Amino acid sequence: MILHPSLITIANSENGVKVGSKKFTESVILGEMVSQLARSGGADVRYLKELGGTRVLWNSLLRGDIDIYPEYTGTIVEEILANEKIKVDKELKSVLAAKGIIMSDPLGFNNTYAIGMKEEVAERLKIKKISDLLKYPDLKFGLTSEFMNRGDGWPSLQKRYKLPQKNVRGIDHDLAYRGLEGGGIEVIDLYSTDAEIDYYNLRALEDDLNHFSNYNAVLLYRSNLKEIEPEALNEILNLQGQISENDMIKMNALVKIDGEPESEVASDFVRKKLSITTQPKKDTFLNRLGRNTLQHLFLVVVSLSAAIIISIPLGIWAYKSEKMGKAILGVVGIIQTIPSLALLVFMIPLLGIGATPAIVALFLYSLLPIVRNTYTGLHDIPSHIRESAEALGLSAFAKLRLIELPIASRSILAGIKTSAVINVGTATLGALIGAGGYGQPILTGIRLDNISLILQGAIPAAVLALLVQGLFDLSENFIVPKGLRLKEE
Repeated sequence: MILHPSLITIANSENGVKVGSKKFTESVILGEMVSQLARSGGADVRYLKELGGTRVLWNSLLRGDIDIYPEYTGTIVEEILANEKIKVDKELKSVLAAKGIIMSDPLGFNNTYAIGMKEEVAERLKIKKISDLLKYPDLKFGLTSEFMNRGDGWPSLQKRYKLPQKNVRGIDHDLAYRGLEGGGIEVIDLYSTDAEIDYYNLRALEDDLNHFSNYNAVLLYRSNLKEIEPEALNEILNLQGQISENDMIKMNALVKIDGEPESEVASDFVRKKLSITTQPKKDTFLNRLGRNTLQHLFLVVVSLSAAIIISIPLGIWAYKSEKMGKAILGVVGIIQTIPSLALLVFMIPLLGIGATPAIVALFLYSLLPIVRNTYTGLHDIPSHIRESAEALGLSAFAKLRLIELPIASRSILAGIKTSAVINVGTATLGALIGAGGYGQPILTGIRLDNISLILQGAIPAAVLALLVQGLFDLSENFIVPKGLRLKEE
């Protein structure tokens, strides 16, 4: 059986270009340009778009899971290499080179951070610069989760300006604009090239203490890309110095406001600016649905199958040994308390990005319901039945196989059913680390504020969960002994 390439772990390859991008529109557009130019240079390209935050991309680049992605000098200095205390770009390039990473020349625009408010609110409160926020401690802030923890983000901004606000919450960047429009929040962080600044009539407050540094857009790529795909790299580097801030704002607007596909916007820019004709990939609804379904099924089937194979013996062991039972139930219980997104991120340093870390995380999440229900089903067997089995002279294995497991089968099946439904829903997060599935259109829909795209992932995921539950309900007729089903019949 041959699996779709996106279903397997991304491996270091001898040729081809693996392009990555973050999950905001500008990064996706730049990633499209890089991908199309690499193809025009004759390379086989895999584009892994809308991956998680900066650390996910950076660690993937170091591992070789991706070969190139768009980044910003301010992010490199303030977050990726924060401990290096870098002062100038020349020093920045040398530090990166020592790690096997090359930084391109700037692409031509600076997308720095800014703090923004609705124009009418800012005007009413007479707020023009960040230091004016000192007068309004009750303002509600909605800042992107990454900005909340960056070296040049909220902690240092608050310290530098001595801002008194306490009502500060983390929120997805694309959702922050909707929150601002709805009045749920009043101050957000902006990217200076965001199309939404004009669309929502926002005021970018003056950074009067010059807190934010330059965020010149660049490309980071592995040094061996020059040897692996020299022609493709030459085509890609044509982007250096060619994208103005106004160009980028217009492209962001075409995608976010006008709803044009990123691939077509990127292709139009490359053709007009660089005189290079590329062929943007066309993707129909049915193609996306089929691909996402296969990817999602792969994640669920593999992880759940492994969990069933491991969990039932663990549950039996926990039942047979009181001492080990406490340890086993304790460990799988602790695993279940780890936030799913955190567990996915923990897998990246060990397994990279793609399907494998997602499958391992889903496997771990599937353990508790099956282990616990297996243990409970066996533990709750009435004592007189156990005594009868012993009176028949059955061996421990025969008693387990012929008596105990059949009686506990309904409880075990209920645990498997619970794990399966949880697994289907949690698998949507795999898109954040390049595993695909129904989470991909959900992420894109959130980014583009497109309910239709969100539903293209959410509805199939819900339908799949119902189908899985129905399948296990039917399987009771074959797995659970008839005597245990007589009451229902």
